[in-house]
Amino acid sequence: MEAIPRTIYTADWITIVPFASVFFLVLAKSFFYARFLNYIILPFNNKYIFIYSKKDMLFNWFNVFFTIFQLLNCSLFIYLAFNILGGSDTGNSPKMFFMIAGSLILFLVAKIFFQLGNGFVFNTNRVITEFIFKKLSYFNYSGLVMFLANVLLAYVLKESTTVVYIALGLILFINGMGLALLIRNHQNFITANFFYFILYLCALEIAPLVIIGSFI
Repeated sequence: MEAIPRTIYTADWITIVPFASVFFLVLAKSFFYARFLNYIILPFNNKYIFIYSKKDMLFNWFNVFFTIFQLLNCSLFIYLAFNILGGSDTGNSPKMFFMIAGSLILFLVAKIFFQLGNGFVFNTNRVITEFIFKKLSYFNYSGLVMFLANVLLAYVLKESTTVVYIALGLILFINGMGLALLIRNHQNFITANFFYFILYLCALEIAPLVIIGSFI
């Protein structure tokens, strides 16, 4: 009888990705312990935003470590969700993962520089930088949800659509909290630039989610 090939998600490279991401999480905790403690309760207390949104803002090692952690887990989560919800079999090839990771990195870098460029042109650097910091803080935090989902999908509840949907719900909830905080704290600025804010939401926030959803 001819053996039927079967996709098993616990390939060696899939094991490496979550462990590699944990390395950056440990670095963030080790070198920025007090900041890490404030950050870990972000959805329940915005003390982190209050303290650090006025300081070094974007370009610091804590943000770098957490962004790498988030990108690794986001890429793997999209890869696993694509296989589970899309019914696709990528044969455990890391090619698709690297394509997803590369696309996410390019999009994130382009998005940040586009926003900073707008801030420079319209002389709103401080506000735009604060925008990016707050949104990136919440998006990076959702990397923790993706990490837990990846572990479950790879080792415990393989091919579980329930885990995927719960993770997606939590990710949207966490980032929705960040967006709500952003709107509440910058009502005057958003009202004065309402057209550009709607354009920004459609082009850089909603459209990427629609594109990812269409592939899944």
